[in-house]
Amino acid sequence: MAIDKALEAKVLRYHFVEHWGVHTIASQLGIHHSTVDRVLSQAGLPKAERSRGASMVDAWHPFIIETLQQYPKLTAARLYAMAVERGFSGGPSHFRAHVAQLRPRPAAEAYLRLRTLPGEQAQVDWAHFGQVTIGQATRPLMAFVMVLSWSRQIFVRFYLNQRMDNFLRGHVAAFTAWNGLPRVLLYDNLKSAVLERRDDAIRFHPTLLALSAHYRFEPRPVAVARGNEKGRVERAIRYLRDNFFAGRQWRDIDDLNAQADRWCAGHSAERACAEDPRMRVRDAFAQEQPQLLCLPDNPFDSDERVVVSVGKTPYLRFDLNDYSVPHTQVRRSLTVLASLTRVRVLDGCEVIAEHQRAWGKAEQIEDPAHLAALLAAKHGARHHRGQDRLAQAAPASRELLQQAGARGKALSGLTAQLVQLLDDYGAAELDGAIDEALSRGVPHANAVRQVPSSDAANNATGHRP
Repeated sequence: MAIDKALEAKVLRYHFVEHWGVHTIASQLGIHHSTVDRVLSQAGLPKAERSRGASMVDAWHPFIIETLQQYPKLTAARLYAMAVERGFSGGPSHFRAHVAQLRPRPAAEAYLRLRTLPGEQAQVDWAHFGQVTIGQATRPLMAFVMVLSWSRQIFVRFYLNQRMDNFLRGHVAAFTAWNGLPRVLLYDNLKSAVLERRDDAIRFHPTLLALSAHYRFEPRPVAVARGNEKGRVERAIRYLRDNFFAGRQWRDIDDLNAQADRWCAGHSAERACAEDPRMRVRDAFAQEQPQLLCLPDNPFDSDERVVVSVGKTPYLRFDLNDYSVPHTQVRRSLTVLASLTRVRVLDGCEVIAEHQRAWGKAEQIEDPAHLAALLAAKHGARHHRGQDRLAQAAPASRELLQQAGARGKALSGLTAQLVQLLDDYGAAELDGAIDEALSRGVPHANAVRQVPSSDAANNATGHRP
C-alpha cells in the first residue's frame, strides 16, 4: 500500500516520539501493520522489536537474503515465483512483506554544497509556462532562464518555442543585459546543448560550440544523477513561477518580456544573496560584473536560416504561414532568414523579399508589389498571345496594330477586341474587314466591326462590288 508523505511522517512521529507500537499505529491510522513496518524500515532507523509468532516465510529468509544480495533490484513478485518453484506454499502478500523488510537499503548519499567564484559560472535551462493562442495557432510559452551561480542574478526571456534559434537568442540577450558573461555555462543535458552522451563521453551540438567559440565560454553539462549541480537554476525557475508569473496579466509576449526585464532588475534583485545573506543580489551582481568576460565586438548571428522550396504560386511556407515572393522565383529553392520580427527571403546573397513575421497559422503575408508585378505579367502575356494569334489568322492585323500604336491607341484593348471578332466571324472575314478599315484610314476596332460581312468576304477573295 502506497501512502503519502504526511502519513509517513505521522508513522515515524508516533513510533519514535510517542513510542507507540506497530499495531497501535496501524489501528489509529487505519493502515496495515505491514505498511507501518515498511515505513520504519525505509526510514533507516532501528525499529523497536516486537514479539510475533513464527511464520512459514521464516525458513525462506536465507534464500531471500542471498538472492537479494546477488540481485538487489529483483522484484518481490519474481522472488515469490522462484520460492514457489522451490516448494513454498504460502500466499504472495505475506511473502512480499518479508521481502520488503529484508531487502538491503542503499546508503543515503550526501551532497557537497557547491561554491563558485564570482564570474566563474552560470546555469541555463528551459521552463514551460503553458500555451499561447495566436490566431489559429497554439504555441508553447517557454522561458529561457540563466542565473549567475555566485550572485544569483537572474535573466529571463520568454519565447514561443525552444528551438535552437531561440536558444541562441536567449544567450545573446543575457550576455547583452549583463554586459559580459561567465567562463562556464552549465546545462542540464538539454537537446539544444548535448546531442549524445555515453557515460563521460559527450558530443555537444555544433551550433552551441560555435556560440561558445564566439564568446569564449566553456559549455559544460550537468553530471548524471547530480541534481545539486543544477540547483541554482531550478530554484530560480520555481522563484520565477511563484513570484513573477503567477497571476500576471500581459498583452503579448513583448509586454511579458518587458515586465520580466523590470522584474529581474527590480524585485528579483532585492532578495538576499545566498552566498552572503548580508548582501542583496543587486549588490552581489555589482561585485561580480567586473569579473565577467568581455563581450566581442559583434553579437552572434541568431537568425533562423531555412532553405524553402517555392511551388507554382509565388508564396513560400515558413513556420505555419505563407509569405509572398516575386513571381519570377516560382519553382525554385530560396533561403529564409528569420528574426523574431522580420522574415527575409534570399536568392543567393540577394534579398528579394522582406515581411513582418507572423506567429499565427495559415496566414498569408503579401507584398503588394509582388502581386502587382504578377498581374502585369499576366496581362502582358495575354496581350502577346493575342497578337500572335491574330498575326497567324489575319496578317493584316499587324499593320492595323502598328498604325493604332502610332496614333497612341491602347493596344491591349484593341488586341482583345480583334481576338473577339476572330472568334465571332472567323479568320478570312476578319482579315478582309481589317483590309477595308485600313483602306479607309481608320485603324480602329469599331471600323473593322462596321464593315459589312459581304464586303469583308468579297475583299477577302479579291472582288469588290
